[in-house]
Amino acid sequence: MMEKVIDITERVPAMRKRRKRRTNLKFAFLTTIFLFIILLLLYFQSPYSDMKEINIQGSNLKDEAYYLNQSGLMLDESMWGFKISDIEKEIAKNDWIKSVDVQRKFVNTVQITIEEWHKVAYISREGDFYPMLENGVIFNESSEMVPVDAPIFLKFKDEAIRKKILKQLALLKPEVLSLISQINASPLESDPYAITLFMNDGYEVRAEVNTLAEKLNYYPSIIAQIENDDAFEKGIIDIEVGSYYRPFSEEYAINIPEEGEDIEGDEQADEQQSTD
Repeated sequence: MMEKVIDITERVPAMRKRRKRRTNLKFAFLTTIFLFIILLLLYFQSPYSDMKEINIQGSNLKDEAYYLNQSGLMLDESMWGFKISDIEKEIAKNDWIKSVDVQRKFVNTVQITIEEWHKVAYISREGDFYPMLENGVIFNESSEMVPVDAPIFLKFKDEAIRKKILKQLALLKPEVLSLISQINASPLESDPYAITLFMNDGYEVRAEVNTLAEKLNYYPSIIAQIENDDAFEKGIIDIEVGSYYRPFSEEYAINIPEEGEDIEGDEQADEQQSTD
């Protein structure tokens, strides 16, 4: 059988249609790209690309104005005129900063999120109180007022021990940390890491630095057991090795007055007897 011969003239219209369709698609693509570039240029030249708001979150040790100044950002400047990594590095130079995150937010807002190392104690120096952070850093701004939101360190000269304690305090439950009023170094020949804690509820705790958080987190349950006794008396809780309790009257050989007893009156009576 003879094969059918297709006339080239029959294929020309179809080829022209396909070519025209490809040309139209290319034109549409190039037009879209061109319009996008024009719009982008207009955006960068318009006020819509300027910063209208700078949000700073997480500032506690320093105020927002300090971090804003460090960032170098200013309102009505271009949203795209800075490198995020440069701002993060600049703010992270502060040794009280744990992390920094800078983001451009739609449409013209920049958000700076700061995480500072937590304040866990204060140290007394020449009558002023300086915050100490969980990473061991002593914050450089002091207060003349006696702080009540964290314990005070006294008699600490060994920086290594101080940093160990700060790390332990960071592991304490918030409700336990808030009960500590003061921490004193009380090293012994047998234990250079011995410390004494004075609690806001009137108890005294003797502890060892390396096991402080592990044992002191049980403080509320220890107190509950002591005060469950009707004849309980405040005293010393020793958690250096095991865990035991001694009333102040036994430890310091003092007489604890009964409720309502007038100590001043007794002292005056004793003085009168000695005069007679």
